[in-house]
Amino acid sequence: MYNQALSDSSLIGCPHCDLLQRLPALEPGESARCPRCNEELWRRKEDSLHRPLALTIAAALLYVVANTVPMLGLTVVGREAFTTVFGGAEHLWYAGWRSVAGLVLFTAVVAPGLQIGLMLAILIGAQWRRPRRWVGTLLRYYPAVSVWSMIEVMILGVLVALVKIADYAKVIPGLALFALGALIFLIAAIESSFDPRAVWERVEWVEKAAREPATGKNMTEVN
Repeated sequence: MYNQALSDSSLIGCPHCDLLQRLPALEPGESARCPRCNEELWRRKEDSLHRPLALTIAAALLYVVANTVPMLGLTVVGREAFTTVFGGAEHLWYAGWRSVAGLVLFTAVVAPGLQIGLMLAILIGAQWRRPRRWVGTLLRYYPAVSVWSMIEVMILGVLVALVKIADYAKVIPGLALFALGALIFLIAAIESSFDPRAVWERVEWVEKAAREPATGKNMTEVN
């Protein structure tokens, strides 16, 4: 047995006051609000699939650059040392700050990679006329992953550290630092241009075989 989705996808329950209502047809840029509590129910975004796809591809390229080239370099008494994002977590691990190293690795490397990867898979799958069920499944778990993506927190911590050590060593910003800064704005642009409802409405939740009516093979012919 399968749960049956409503055939009318315009019906929506207000997440704030639970009022069941029907969304009107909206033009790009327009929004619908709940008549009871004035909560915004949906804002239709212009080109909500192709634009975030282009931004996500750019974010994926920047993510690769940010994690493969040096992020920072220090020059002290003529000696230079460079490190990457992963290298910073590795130094923390060997210095005994293993819990901090794990958090840095997960929030600055693993979670952003998963966030970009999930969004890329969702947007590619959403290009089909009827996106498969796995597209909706990825979309369901995407918010849990994006919550842990904290590149901006790491960048803020790096900037604070640079200010404190500026009097003791010469700091050399690497390409990865600028790539991470650009990545923060790209991820924000992806979030603001992507419309999850445009995907939810088109996902094929039930397998085709389960939706097809019984055929003559499953029926007894009556003469």
